[in-house]
Amino acid sequence: MSADLVVVGLGYVGLPLARRAVAAGLTVVGVDTDAAVVAGLTGGRSHVQDIGAEAVTAMRAGGFTASTAFDAVSTADTVVICVPTGLVDGEPDLRAVLAAGRAVAARLRPGSLVVLESTSYPGTTEEVLLPVLESTGLVAGVDFNLGYSPERIDPGNGEYVLENTPKVVAGLTPVCAKRCAAFYELLVDSVVVAAGLREAETAKLLENSYRLVNIALVNELAVFCDRLGVDVWDVLRCSATKPFGFQPFSPGPGVGGHCIPVDPRYLANRARAEGLPCSMVTTAQEVNAGMPGYVVRRARDILVRDGGRVFGARVVLLGVTYKADVADLRQSPATGVVRQLRALGAHVSYHDPHAPRFTVDDDPVPSSPAVDPDADLVILLQAHRCYDLPHIANTAKSILDTRGHLDGDNVERL
Repeated sequence: MSADLVVVGLGYVGLPLARRAVAAGLTVVGVDTDAAVVAGLTGGRSHVQDIGAEAVTAMRAGGFTASTAFDAVSTADTVVICVPTGLVDGEPDLRAVLAAGRAVAARLRPGSLVVLESTSYPGTTEEVLLPVLESTGLVAGVDFNLGYSPERIDPGNGEYVLENTPKVVAGLTPVCAKRCAAFYELLVDSVVVAAGLREAETAKLLENSYRLVNIALVNELAVFCDRLGVDVWDVLRCSATKPFGFQPFSPGPGVGGHCIPVDPRYLANRARAEGLPCSMVTTAQEVNAGMPGYVVRRARDILVRDGGRVFGARVVLLGVTYKADVADLRQSPATGVVRQLRALGAHVSYHDPHAPRFTVDDDPVPSSPAVDPDADLVILLQAHRCYDLPHIANTAKSILDTRGHLDGDNVERL
């Protein structure tokens, strides 16, 4: 099995990259250690929401092959590592990067380009991946080229996809950087060359830390405005009219997904290792982590105000994925909302067409219709496009809207 490109890791980053490379005329082998993922792709099925079955069929017709084996690395011009980087007990987890690096190193041929796309702290490519790749005697920058290019995939975003999103690239040496840039120029409209590997790695962490901090700012503002009787949504509407110096962010029940709750911790961890403060990121994490609890306190106040009680109350959550119109439950703030409502004795159910199953602490959350006339309270967590929000607002007994989309006498906004 030979290939122009081997993509290691066929998740929400690797599969779109493989698809784009096939469209550009490259022969691509996708490698994933999950046999079920490989079997699904081989059978024409996709596990990534933004890539449907028809796209997988087209990829396979264009020469794409999925495999659990790394054999194609020995013939590939380019190898891109797109494996997940998460947290274990709050610390960076690079086991997948190390495992992928060892598998690639064992088959790496002279002249190849190896690129890491997995998000990590500055220094990862040089301090973690480079020694593994050079363990077989090949020298980076001499025998093979080494680069880093942070992924910028935004699940559910139909406007900015891989090809029209500028791609930041960097290399261990100037020649490595040129080789990396030349590869991505085949796939995307615009390539931005960073000064070095650490600059490219840090740029990714800054992008998601920026979002984390600004979401925390408006979440804290929402709590402040509620205390003073100020309409935070109107404050945001007015501020957003400023044509310079301001970018609007919206409050909500917390942050979720793989990027925003995780990536800034890589920045904070590296800062602590250097004996430096990273107080802005740490505080933002604390603010956002407290939002599910704030939502539950607001829900409790509504139930009590309406003459009821929390214990035994029927509460329906609408939209439990971490992001609107995306089928991803990772780090969803809905988990914390369920956990705390259950602790108060409420009967919690949910509706979300993107999440056929939702389990919290090994206890499945019962499903519910989007409009349950018997519910004491409906909490809108994600305003999926499929929801008929005016109908929900006109039908539900009482609503807590954490996204600022609903109006009515029975609606209270975050």
